[in-house]
Amino acid sequence: MDKNWAYLISRLAIGLSFFGHGLVRLPKLAGFSNWMVGQFSKSFLPEALVISFSYVLPFAEFIAGLLIIMGLFTRQGLLLAGFVSLALIFGTTMIENWEALPSQLIHVAFLSVLLAYLPYNSYAVDKIIKK
Repeated sequence: MDKNWAYLISRLAIGLSFFGHGLVRLPKLAGFSNWMVGQFSKSFLPEALVISFSYVLPFAEFIAGLLIIMGLFTRQGLLLAGFVSLALIFGTTMIENWEALPSQLIHVAFLSVLLAYLPYNSYAVDKIIKK
């Protein structure tokens, strides 16, 4: 029983992080995109790729976070968040923003543990749907 509660708290923590990241960026997409383009201006990544990613990222974070918080399609939400995190890690290394890397690695560690212990996801919409 305690493992189920531990899973819920961990799932909510990582879900809120992704949800919050997306939520604050959605109302200011153009400004966020311009900021990202500036951050990557000296990297070898094409500007068109950075712009595209900067407009998709907030939606991906928001959707992944919402799914994880609700425990709805939890596995898919965790995988989406994981792939988003891997893309962010790649981008972070391309601009040598080493200060941001530990936070991103912690996110990946949380996501990996949650995926590995998915059977403890008892307090979730997924469990209601499967009944």
